[in-house]
Amino acid sequence: MEKLMQYVWQQRLLPVAEMRTVDGRKVEIIDPGLLNTDAGPDFFNAKVSIGGEVWVGNVEIHYRASDWHRHKHNTDPAYDSVILHVVDKDDAIVRRADGQIVPQMRMPCDPALNSRYSELVGRADIDLPCSREISSLPPIYITDWISSLAYERIYDKAERIESIRQRLAGDWEQVCYVTVARGLGFGTNSEPFERLALSLPLMFIGKHSDSLTAIEALLFGQSGLLNARATAIDPYAARLKKEHAFFSTKFGLSQPQALGWKMARMRPANFPHRRIAVLAAMLHGGFRLMSRILDIRNLDEACALFTPEMSQYWQLHYSFGTPGSRELGSLSRSSALVMVINVAAPLMMAYGMTHGDHRLTDAAIELLHDIKAEKNSVVELFERAGLKVRDAFSSQGLIQLRRNYCEKRKCLYCRIGHRRLSYCALRKN
Repeated sequence: MEKLMQYVWQQRLLPVAEMRTVDGRKVEIIDPGLLNTDAGPDFFNAKVSIGGEVWVGNVEIHYRASDWHRHKHNTDPAYDSVILHVVDKDDAIVRRADGQIVPQMRMPCDPALNSRYSELVGRADIDLPCSREISSLPPIYITDWISSLAYERIYDKAERIESIRQRLAGDWEQVCYVTVARGLGFGTNSEPFERLALSLPLMFIGKHSDSLTAIEALLFGQSGLLNARATAIDPYAARLKKEHAFFSTKFGLSQPQALGWKMARMRPANFPHRRIAVLAAMLHGGFRLMSRILDIRNLDEACALFTPEMSQYWQLHYSFGTPGSRELGSLSRSSALVMVINVAAPLMMAYGMTHGDHRLTDAAIELLHDIKAEKNSVVELFERAGLKVRDAFSSQGLIQLRRNYCEKRKCLYCRIGHRRLSYCALRKN
């Protein structure tokens, strides 16, 4: 309930005639303040007129006034700057730590608004509570929101890349290597892949970049996948383990513990073994992928960066053991496109933002527009609700919407939920 009350306050959806303190003074919101999601009052730096006198300070919101005492705000100096206490139930007089009474205003939420809010955030059995309304909203409204979310998503990825760059002392090729490795985890194994890459600096691989076997020995040895079973049934795995032991001594490598590879209910083509082999093939001959990403001219060029020629061994194997009956390629076209979306475009965006190169940031967005919409459960969910998704830029926006708003039931902060709730409140007023 308090989240809904915060929303009503922030959006100024209260009936003006009803805005009075419990002792009858007229209240006017000049500035609702900044919502605080951490400890302390709910809104910082609000500006409120109380009985014709302007106050600047913080606002605290509770369902019951007595919660002020229950939460011990009356003894907490952090709440001495509260200029107005907004409540639904006026069941107590509240005071600051120095004993002064805090002005208090009742803000009972309209039952229809509360009911609508409960429908949106309280139905755990419905994947998309607003599905009935989405198709009826003006298309420009939906398009603008999805575009904003798509930008938000690629900026989030770029910021993550920037944090890696700072960790790696600004070495962009090393950053690209770690980002590619993470991308090859395709969500399920992203964390193990990133830890694997961070445990094996690119400079060590570069010393043996002319030998694909040496690169595979380094990567598979660090991955922990050269276990006793693998080396017992496959001579190639045993050879890689032996070579890794030599390189570990030479370079002083420490194998990361418990990477936690996930392979349950996974298609063989998606096993981490094959993804590591793809990474090894990309590293073979020297890793200069970052400069090639920055020079991407079209989608085919972009996909080609992630489809290296595989070694003879991995043309026949999904993992260590018995070879398959047919020749295997590198990444499929659809998987390569996922790498373009999650690796190439974010790297272009991050580099462009770091160097103030708008040509690159624009090219990153254009690349996403050139790719057809992804086919996954999130996109299908919104398509069933009536949305038409044409490109990867839009599908990335929907993934951001789903992950950061729908799944967290942050409907109050979603423009779709906001439109429904504000319309309900304004119609009542």
